Amino acid sequence: MKRSDDLLAGLDDIDWAALGHAYGSAEDVPGQLRTVCGLDEEARESAFRSLFGNIFHQGTRYSASPYAVPFLTRIAVAGPVGAQADALLLTRLAIDWHDEYDLPLGIDTAAWRAAAISPEENLRWYDEQIAAETDEERLKNLCEGRAYCAAGHPVDAREGALRSYDAARAQLPVLLELLDNQDPEIRTKTAYLLGWFPEEADATLLPLLACLDGERDPVCVATVLVSVGLIADHDPDGRLRHHLDHEHPLPRWAAATALTRLLIAYPATAPGLPPAERIAAELAAFGAGPAPETTTAHHDGDLHSYTVRSLTQ
Repeated sequence: MKRSDDLLAGLDDIDWAALGHAYGSAEDVPGQLRTVCGLDEEARESAFRSLFGNIFHQGTRYSASPYAVPFLTRIAVAGPVGAQADALLLTRLAIDWHDEYDLPLGIDTAAWRAAAISPEENLRWYDEQIAAETDEERLKNLCEGRAYCAAGHPVDAREGALRSYDAARAQLPVLLELLDNQDPEIRTKTAYLLGWFPEEADATLLPLLACLDGERDPVCVATVLVSVGLIADHDPDGRLRHHLDHEHPLPRWAAATALTRLLIAYPATAPGLPPAERIAAELAAFGAGPAPETTTAHHDGDLHSYTVRSLTQ
């Protein structure tokens, strides 16, 4: 573990009081981050719950949210042992609940970016409305809204979420080293995170595949396989096909799930993939069995529902 001073270098250079979260000013965020880096486990866990309730409240991201991402990244990589896995909840800060409504195809960042309304667009809209408004009360509300936007607070929820997503995206080169962490929970959470950044596939695909070499934890293997399937446009070196014959049912399911996504998203690759009937049979066998005791985090751990989505496609 690094000293908290190292983990939080630059923390006081940020004007947290000018930033906002779910309950107003973000001036309490530095104190929460400092406690998260401390050695008191109970205080650390309490601070972490408060922090995430502030900067990720029921899925909403705020102006303070992306500023917390670099510090959470440092904590994940070199913080107290108990805090490292918690800090990887920055996945949720980045993607909200896309793992429930964007499966089996994965996150569509192009559509997300196209739909988001930039602060500049919002300011132009406010200026047009203010110029045309004659009602005094509505004019007051418009001016307050414009001032809120001009101060850097997200007005469009999609744009506000993208700020946190891109902040996490910028940290991926640092987070990649966690794929070699001795703790399988941290390896698994990191692999899960990487599956939601298709724009970074060129940088993350090979490290994910390398993680499969020698990995013995079936949940980690399965998580890596699904992530590879979510960001790849082909079956690299037949690694997904190979895992259809894994000794454990969870990696077999993951390989079939990943191959299903490739069949749907990149049908031109179909001649190089196992027959659709083989893939569907593996999914059907998994779905017909009892829910596994250990699962990947995808679809909130409800892998039977995830399987139904894949089979429907």
